[in-house]
Amino acid sequence: MKPTILKYGLYGAVTICLLSLLAWFAGSDLDLSTQELLGYASMVAALSFVYFGIRHFRDRLNSGMLSLGTGIRIGLGISLITALAFGILDLIYILWINPDFLDSYYAQVVADLKSSLPEEELAERLRAMEAEKEFWSSPWLSFAVMFLTVFLIGVVISLISALALQRKASQPL
Repeated sequence: MKPTILKYGLYGAVTICLLSLLAWFAGSDLDLSTQELLGYASMVAALSFVYFGIRHFRDRLNSGMLSLGTGIRIGLGISLITALAFGILDLIYILWINPDFLDSYYAQVVADLKSSLPEEELAERLRAMEAEKEFWSSPWLSFAVMFLTVFLIGVVISLISALALQRKASQPL
């Protein structure tokens, strides 16, 4: 089970890192909502290795059988490796690759809000954003949020994959 988790976890880690770097650099001129959509698509694409890892274990290493618990454990292990890689990549990105990310992100959000909100709402929203900006200025908090985002998506994919792939000894192939 451990070699499967490591192998498919590393596949997921490499995939999420490559897709994220590609989205960050090739899609830097895209609007925030499109970048966010690309980010989530990268997460799901990388976490597809959860399904393939569970299936590989069931079909190649466990004689075609898989309990729900074993499938979930494999999926969570793969998700953990993938999430850890993305959290570390995000930390590297905001500390060394683009240390001005938070400022540029907030500047773009403020510009979007100015064009879409009335003056009263805008002032209230800007005050709230200043408080949020202070909160988000910690790189370790960003690491934790990115790690948890990927891991929680991985939990859902693990549950679905383990349910879909479980097979008891009495079930036909």
